[in-house]
Amino acid sequence: MNKTSMTALKTAAACAMLGGMGAAVAHVTLPPGGATVGSDYNAAFRVGHACEGAKATTGLAVRLPKGFVLSDAQERKGWKLDVQKSGDGEVRWTAEKPENALPGSERAEFVLRGKVPATPGTLWFKVLQTCDTGVADWAEVPASGSSTAGLKSPAAKLNVVAQGVATVDVRDGWVRQSVPGQSGTGAFMKLTAPTGVKLVSISTPAAGIAEVHEMKMEGDTMKMRELTGGLDLPAGQTVELKPGGYHVMMMDLKGALAKGGTVPMTLKFEDAKGVKTALDVTLPVGAPEGADAGGSAHQHKH
Repeated sequence: MNKTSMTALKTAAACAMLGGMGAAVAHVTLPPGGATVGSDYNAAFRVGHACEGAKATTGLAVRLPKGFVLSDAQERKGWKLDVQKSGDGEVRWTAEKPENALPGSERAEFVLRGKVPATPGTLWFKVLQTCDTGVADWAEVPASGSSTAGLKSPAAKLNVVAQGVATVDVRDGWVRQSVPGQSGTGAFMKLTAPTGVKLVSISTPAAGIAEVHEMKMEGDTMKMRELTGGLDLPAGQTVELKPGGYHVMMMDLKGALAKGGTVPMTLKFEDAKGVKTALDVTLPVGAPEGADAGGSAHQHKH
């Protein structure tokens, strides 16, 4: 694969993952993050609440997308498991008794395993949720692209990415604006890795240097230091880079960053086996509404 093709795939993957920002609040979803082409994937469908007006979930039927090859499904105590392999396949869990149903106030995961396709793209898992009263069919798919914004009942989405592209989910990213002559600023985001990795380096054409820094109080002084060993992203846990904590420190700015602009950035990761991946993202300049903009990171002492 040539460099241009790889860059395009990285950019597409980043846009798909960032597409979750501002999306409809779905209530049967897959965990954040994607899957590498041809890999085995544990699909843990998270049920957030019962159907509208219902008290409990009594059944869940997952329709498998074309190209996803099912290997097995995890049984649940008190629930009947049915696996239909004809067509594209379907996995269905049904509560055997009313007392085994999932109360609307509780969350749970229904897990199946399989292999994703050998080509990058978006897989849509349509899920029918049955309740003590009514049903909810999480089956809406966008007419184009992969953003679920505006969909009332979106299907569960999985991004399948090329080899070398990180499966890390990036959300709510932004860069603090700067003025002419300012040498540094900060970038912030939420990172969720489906498997444990470490954020080891960052680069951007907007700055000569971009590093992950940590801010901590030492006595009565807020000090900042580079995380020379990288930032750990434990599997399935969201790590937030925010003002006053972990953040991306951009130094030797190449120009002023005006609100409303964008900053391209490449995030590089490494897993426990030393496998390196990267993800290209584009972050907006200016704090989003409701965000804690904090103070200017470059004003604090090292």
